[in-house]
Order: sequence, then C-alpha cells, then structure tokens
Amino acid sequence: MDKTTFRVPNKKLMEVLFMNNNKTEIMMQIMSLLSQLIEEDKPVESVKSEKAESSDAPIEMLTIKECTEVVKGISEHTVRQLVAQEKIAFVRTGQGDRGKILVSKRSLLEYLGA
Repeated sequence: MDKTTFRVPNKKLMEVLFMNNNKTEIMMQIMSLLSQLIEEDKPVESVKSEKAESSDAPIEMLTIKECTEVVKGISEHTVRQLVAQEKIAFVRTGQGDRGKILVSKRSLLEYLGA
C-alpha cells in the first residue's frame, strides 16, 4: 500500500503567492492607466503642432539685458531667477554653464502676462 502524503502549503508560501498575484494585478492597472493617459495626451500634441505651424515667424530670442529693456521694471536678477527656475523658455549658447543665456521673448511676455 502506497502512502501518499499531502503537504499543506505553509503560511509564508501562501503570503508570497498572494503578494505575487497582487503585484500582477497592480501592474495591469498601472498599464491600463498609462495607456489611458497616452490616449488623452494625443490631442494636446496636435494642438502644440498647430501652434507651431500657425506661427511662421522666427522665434525672437533676447539676452538678459534686452529682457530688462523690453519689460520695464524687471531686473536682470529676476530674469536670471526665472531662467534658473525654468519658468521661461531659454537656451544657453557657448560651452558649459558660463554660456550666454538667450530667452524666448514670447515665453517671457506670456509668463509676465504682458
């Protein structure tokens, strides 16, 4: 007569299996939410491209000093702070952190509400 023994899974093994099932379920929910976000972002991208296409004029860039001349009452320090906080669009020309900063005129005026 064969004696077959049945092992009852221990509590730790059951917890691990349960956690793996939960992780899989959570991952599926995250993937679903991400795909929804991607679908919602598509119209925003098309609006951005329409804006870019509608303005055929070149982008006007200003130095820090020119920014203070265009907007009366704003200091060079304030413009530099806006750049450092990345609140306005800018590019740095030259090499490294010491390059000249050029600010988008449109971005500056939009930020200031002018």
